[in-house]
Amino acid sequence: MATLRDIKRKIDAVKKTSQITKAMNMVAAAKLRGAQQNMEKFHPYALKFREFIGRLAAGVEDTSAYSLLTPKEEVKTVELLLVTADRGLCGSFNTNLLVAAEKFIKARKAEGIEVSVINAGRKARDYFRRRPVKVRESHTGLLNKVAYEDARRIGSGLIELFETGGADEVYILYSHFINIVKQQPSLVRLLPITPSTQEEGEKGFEYVFEPSHQALLTDLLPNYIYVQILESLYQTSVGEHAARMAAMENATNNCKELVRTLTLTYNKARQAGITKELMDIVGGAEALK
Repeated sequence: MATLRDIKRKIDAVKKTSQITKAMNMVAAAKLRGAQQNMEKFHPYALKFREFIGRLAAGVEDTSAYSLLTPKEEVKTVELLLVTADRGLCGSFNTNLLVAAEKFIKARKAEGIEVSVINAGRKARDYFRRRPVKVRESHTGLLNKVAYEDARRIGSGLIELFETGGADEVYILYSHFINIVKQQPSLVRLLPITPSTQEEGEKGFEYVFEPSHQALLTDLLPNYIYVQILESLYQTSVGEHAARMAAMENATNNCKELVRTLTLTYNKARQAGITKELMDIVGGAEALK
């Protein structure tokens, strides 16, 4: 049975842990506010850009003139861009992304398709370092400060890979931020780009392009890939901070509950010790009579 000194030492250790988790919760909450503001500012632009590119590409009769719009006749190789966090202590946030990536890879391999991975995050890099999966390249530190330059650098590599035949399809897997308590892994096909289709009953519009339709598509299609990658980085960054804030709040509550349990155990052990001493005193007094 643990001595009073051991129990007291455990109580002090749990209290110190509680202080750390509470501080981490506050830091995550502060970072979450800033990251969420940046995401909310960029999200409407990303949606409109996606809608505009979809309508612009839908007006192309012959997509063979645009390599980014042209599907390959047979899909033999697939590239997966996996976006995770660099740090842990955020519950099942990273695990959910890695599990979704494993399912995607296994499903493609079952179809006889070769899959290679580009890791965007230290957790993804460390995970696939010990797995029999082809890793083309790894990036870290992207979520510390989300920047367009990073999205463009990764996107340019993916476009070159697709155009040179290194990958027949390109997908991105990231964490879609739904709310503070829910973040969901989301898989999106980046390449080839799929034009939007006009829904039944939707009124069509005729556009006048300046410069030409071809010039606009040639310039905007690569930027569409960069914007989608940047949007995924913003979403994953916000999801990471939200998940860490929730995980640290749960850890702090668990520490408080453990302190109450240990304190009760300490008081019971202390009371038992006092009772034993009293019994010894009474027994000694009776023996002297």
